[in-house]
Amino acid sequence: MTQVMNPQRRNVLRVASAGAGAVLGGAAPLALGQASPAAAAADPWATAQRIIDRFAKPLVFRKEDFPITKFGAKPCKLAKVITTGGDAPLPRMSPVAKSPDCYPAIAAAIAACNKAGGGRVLIPAGSWYCAGPIVLLSNVNVHLAAGAEVYFSANPNDYAKYGDIDCGKNGKLVISRWQGNDVLNFSPMIYAYNQRNIALTGEDWTSILNGQAGVPFETGDGSWWDWSGKNKQAPMHGRKINPANPESLAAVAPSLSDAERALIQGSRADWRTDSRYLPALSEAGVPVARRIFGIGHYLRPCMVEFVGCTDVLMQGYQLIDSPFWLHHPVNCRNVHFSKVRMESKGANSDGFDPESCDTILVEGCLFNTGDDCIAIKSGKNRDIAEGPTRNMVIQDTIMNSGHGGVTLGSEMAAGIEHVYAQRIEFRNVHWDSDPLGTAIRMKTNMNRGGFLRHFYVRDVTVPNGVKTTPGFYNPLPGSVIKPKTVSTSGGGLITIDCDYAPADDDVRIRPPSVSHVHISNVKAGNVKIGGAEVSCYQAMVILGPVATSFNGKPGTPVLPLTDITITDCDFGTPRNAEQPWFTHNVKGLTLKNVRIAGKTISTVLDT
Repeated sequence: MTQVMNPQRRNVLRVASAGAGAVLGGAAPLALGQASPAAAAADPWATAQRIIDRFAKPLVFRKEDFPITKFGAKPCKLAKVITTGGDAPLPRMSPVAKSPDCYPAIAAAIAACNKAGGGRVLIPAGSWYCAGPIVLLSNVNVHLAAGAEVYFSANPNDYAKYGDIDCGKNGKLVISRWQGNDVLNFSPMIYAYNQRNIALTGEDWTSILNGQAGVPFETGDGSWWDWSGKNKQAPMHGRKINPANPESLAAVAPSLSDAERALIQGSRADWRTDSRYLPALSEAGVPVARRIFGIGHYLRPCMVEFVGCTDVLMQGYQLIDSPFWLHHPVNCRNVHFSKVRMESKGANSDGFDPESCDTILVEGCLFNTGDDCIAIKSGKNRDIAEGPTRNMVIQDTIMNSGHGGVTLGSEMAAGIEHVYAQRIEFRNVHWDSDPLGTAIRMKTNMNRGGFLRHFYVRDVTVPNGVKTTPGFYNPLPGSVIKPKTVSTSGGGLITIDCDYAPADDDVRIRPPSVSHVHISNVKAGNVKIGGAEVSCYQAMVILGPVATSFNGKPGTPVLPLTDITITDCDFGTPRNAEQPWFTHNVKGLTLKNVRIAGKTISTVLDT
């Protein structure tokens, strides 16, 4: 592989070549005045307030505008198209063929702004076609005026043209992370690496970033969403075996023993699909410099991804139709996510996924997504060197459709701690057609492992309940839990799932740890479905680690969930009246003044 990149990234990859270590930037841990575990436990909401207070002083940028029109940008004309590969075909407006490309103008404006010491790159009102990524640099605020809409090209090759790392036939790629694993891949549509004091802002929700993920590719062979595999008629996608991936890990990790290789590859031929091959490379210890994807592979990029950055603001715009996760800060510090509207109903359309980040504030946002609204993450397999996600507050936010509302996991191998959620409305406005699956969701398994601790929720409402039909857990053979008895994949107002999708991972050697979870004042309403007034399928689904799913060293402890309290809640009426909650492998789950189907419950559960 010929590497053409800035010296900083060259050094990163040189270090990475020694193993699957830290590669994702240089945002050092901050001395936050972070409370000790004892102090946080004594007054957790005082700790949350200290996090909020860090964002009281806004980021500062020079008072100079760099309009992209002064660098040659011209608006485009639009025509109607129909999307493919999402939840349903949708009418969309898209730039006409041979539209003027504003990528060079945006890149030049950002470079000039950065060189001048910073300022604001202004995208005026109008429709703008961009055939390449917007790459932010330090002290630059990219701002969309009211009525501005940026249409990112529906052509994967445009996101393998401008990266710092020349990977030959795979394209010029960037350092990224895909579902918890470090990788060289297509650039996200908006990207930054190791920058400080950066912002992506809009005037209001008419300031739109459009990923065009369901728009047919300009090359005529599917769409970004088709790569998810939901459209079985797509010519190629990420769930099909990719012949570019070798038939054996021996080709890329010859030092593995036969037993190690057999465990990682498993017995299924589909381990060679891109989405399974990448985590196999992580388990095998293959360095990131040799995890080359991009052209010829089918890992969809995130829409917005900032890696190793400090002092980050995303505020005041609308984002629609993302190829993959919508917003993905990785190994960043001081991240403020405010007043952003998200409308993306494709596969894996998570709204906001901070990963291995420290000090995050989410407020005033609106989520309508095809997957989890928020999913907090910290790496997968052996990619844990960037550490946990910690010190995060989520508040004053509305969540409609999505698999989970506030979700922790599932890629949480390096841990998650000190997360605070308050004054959230899980509005679930589409309850009769596209319901929110779960309001509060924690998910991991024996592959992800990791710890989840010090998670606090208070003062949230679920006026239209959540999904009222079950999404059943499929245990592995030999489990003590029978199939189709536990609704971990939707239908619970609160779900802790420590055996999430166990069949997806052949390496299951890392028992997770979940403790110090305290939830209070959750109020759920009923809706009328099929003649019944119900709020959910089950009020709580608490599935601790399942020992029979573990295939690691014998004698490794598989610990129960501990120190979990649910207080002063009204969960409405579950559809499953015979079993309104489920618990497994939990010690001392305390319910205090919890109303379920009109009955008040105060008890301690051990299972």
